[in-house]
Amino acid sequence: MAPKKSERTQLTRVVRQLRRIRSFYAAAMALWAGSAALTGWQAAGSRQLWVCVLLLAVFVALFVTASVALRRLAVPATAGRPHRRAASSRVPNTGRQAAA
Repeated sequence: MAPKKSERTQLTRVVRQLRRIRSFYAAAMALWAGSAALTGWQAAGSRQLWVCVLLLAVFVALFVTASVALRRLAVPATAGRPHRRAASSRVPNTGRQAAA
């Protein structure tokens, strides 16, 4: 059975939000990787380096979690588009009898 229209729109909203947050996590990973590299270059083994590495690990874990959630949803590319169906060849049953 196909999902209802409201479920479909809610699913597309969830997917859109997960994609947005995943790109945010990717940017944060790049920022903390650069920060860790710079801190490691300037002060190897310092507390600041370990904080950068810890935050990098946190954002990597969040990114992986968001990616796994998106893969589990597995929304096809046409999920947000309305479906077009051919008109039914049968006359709908309205429950009334034809006048004689």
